[in-house]
Formats: sequence, structure tokens, C-alpha cells
Amino acid sequence: MDSMPLTEQQIERYSRQIILQQVGGEGQQRLLSSRVLIAGAGGLGSPAAMYLAAAGVGTIGIADGDKVDRTNLQRQVIHFTRDVSRPKVDSAKEKIQAINPGVNVITHNVRLNAANAGDIVSDYDFVIDGTDNFAAKFLINDACYFQKVPFSHAGILRFEGQLMTVLPGTTCYRCVFRTPPPAGAVPSCSQAGVLGTLAAVIGSLQATEAIKYLLGIGELLTDTLLTYDALAVNFRKVRLKRNPHCILCGRQPQITILADEPQKECNSGCKTC
Repeated sequence: MDSMPLTEQQIERYSRQIILQQVGGEGQQRLLSSRVLIAGAGGLGSPAAMYLAAAGVGTIGIADGDKVDRTNLQRQVIHFTRDVSRPKVDSAKEKIQAINPGVNVITHNVRLNAANAGDIVSDYDFVIDGTDNFAAKFLINDACYFQKVPFSHAGILRFEGQLMTVLPGTTCYRCVFRTPPPAGAVPSCSQAGVLGTLAAVIGSLQATEAIKYLLGIGELLTDTLLTYDALAVNFRKVRLKRNPHCILCGRQPQITILADEPQKECNSGCKTC
């Protein structure tokens, strides 16, 4: 289907983006016709949603079954004090449409599980994993693998964050972290704490990965784990290789259908948000 020509208002709104040689009018039209799912309207999902809306991604899905809690407000900047006790998807939708009324927001007020994740993920061009537990992260990885949908994984804890981008055929999350760790191996954010601004850094990087993928520009964080230490102001890239023995995408996969993982706390390999 041919894209509709940009209106004068759209040209004005996205002018600073359109003048980029790698974007232009054609790239902006591509963003306007794109669909991105944000799994988790929390610390990572908040900045990702706001920047994707500002950039003009035409359809943004928000999947989250939680309500806004007062402890969220320190880092989940899409939610305001007045939103406490509201469903996160409703709060996020309101702010996204306030930023850009032209964005179509689809809310999924559910916890992703093996019964619904595949159908939800399959309706989008790219997924941003902003969830805060291992069970959800492995579920998103597996659902995206089976549906052949690219996604950005990320996590944060204390002063450190990490992210990687997974496309069909590249190193998947299970290639690096085979299964969830033992319960209690590492504290959660509620136990160990997290710097709020760290979520802004990592979440906006996830949005950047989504935009680059949708536009087909730049170098993505495929086969690469990017780590960030906020105290040392240090970014580090760790090169990854696809694991031929991966239980999901390897030569002899053990996982052949989407299934839920037991809920467990995060370890140092995957930092919750």
C-alpha cells in the first residue's frame, strides 16, 4: 500500500528529522506506517514510548497489566502523581497522545503469557522489551523468535544497564542466558534500588534501535551486548555469537512451542527495571 503524502503539519512537526539525509520524507512516511509494541510501561518503556511517539511511529502498542504505584514515579516518567492506581496502559496512552495526537495507541491491559504473547507480538514490526522479570523476558524472546519479529532486550539495576537487539537469525536471548537463574540469586529493584535516570538512558537507546531498524539505517546491536555503568560513565560492547546448542534457535532445539517460565528474580545476567 502506498504511503499517504505528508501533510504540512506533519512536515513542520517532523522537520528536524526529515532534514536528516538518512530519514527524509520517505523515511518519515515509513515511521508513520510502522507498528511498535512496548512490553512494560515502566522505567524502560516510559522513555521509549515518549520518544517513539515524538518521532512519529504511527502505531504504538502498550502491553502491561499493572497499575501505577507511587514507587514507580521515581523513574517511570510517563506516569504522573495523579495517575497512582490507574492502569499503566491508560496512563501511558494519555501521555503518548498528548505528545503526538497523530499516534494510534493500542492498549493491552494484560500480563503477557504463553497464551497471548504470540498473537500480540505478531501484530507489530518491532518489540521493545521493557519488562522487569526473567519470566517475561524469556517469554518475549521466545514469542518473537516463533513469530519472526525483531526486538530490543534491556534491563537495569542499581547503576548499570544492558541492552541487545535480536533479529531473526541473530544471537537470541537464550543463546546468552539459557534459562532463568535460581530464585533469589540477585535482588530485585525493590531490594537493591535503581537510579531513575539510568532508565532514561537505556530506554531511549531501545527507542533508537527501533527507529534505526524501521528506517533500515545504521548499525544495530545485533550479536552485541551493550553495557552501561552510570557511575563510571562507561559504555562497553561485548560481541556475542549465536549458540549452535541454544535450546531455542540451535540445531537441535528443545523448545518448540511457546511456554511460560516460572517467575524468578533477576540475576547479574539480566537486570530488572
